[in-house]
Amino acid sequence: MPKIESPMARREFMAGMALLMAVAPVAAAGAKLVPNPYQPLLREVAQLVIPRSTTPGAGEVGVGAFVLLALDHGLEGTKGLDHAAWLKSTLGAGFLAQPLAKRQAALAALDARAFAGDAAAKPWLAIKRLILLGYYTSETGGSKELQYVHVPGRWDPDLPLKPGDRAFSSDWSAVDFG
Repeated sequence: MPKIESPMARREFMAGMALLMAVAPVAAAGAKLVPNPYQPLLREVAQLVIPRSTTPGAGEVGVGAFVLLALDHGLEGTKGLDHAAWLKSTLGAGFLAQPLAKRQAALAALDARAFAGDAAAKPWLAIKRLILLGYYTSETGGSKELQYVHVPGRWDPDLPLKPGDRAFSSDWSAVDFG
């Protein structure tokens, strides 16, 4: 097949690419100007699920934003229900204004209901799984909270554990990707 070269087509392509490169950062910045109304709620809930210890908590490392993105994409079977709106209505509009002890108690009660099999609290299980997934796949969760060994070496079927030993972030044997 003969190669067709058109100088005008190349110029038009390059002009289009230059325009795209000029406009893309502006569009990306514009998208960040409109915050998700549920972001403060999900940040606080993530922080309550995994609070600061010797490492930053889940809210501090941005897990709330991850959960919102994951919910938008339907991860953990979350299609069909606005989980963030459900969480806000379940916890109440004044949840963020309550003292820490009341926020912890409200979340503990929701957690207990969900794990007891209450169908009305079932969406919480997906949200909590996403919080855990977001935290332990973040840099902080995966390399500071968990042990990280890039190449773990030989396989030992039975490793002795001492008090204070942490799980390995490279152990994905318990993750269900189906």
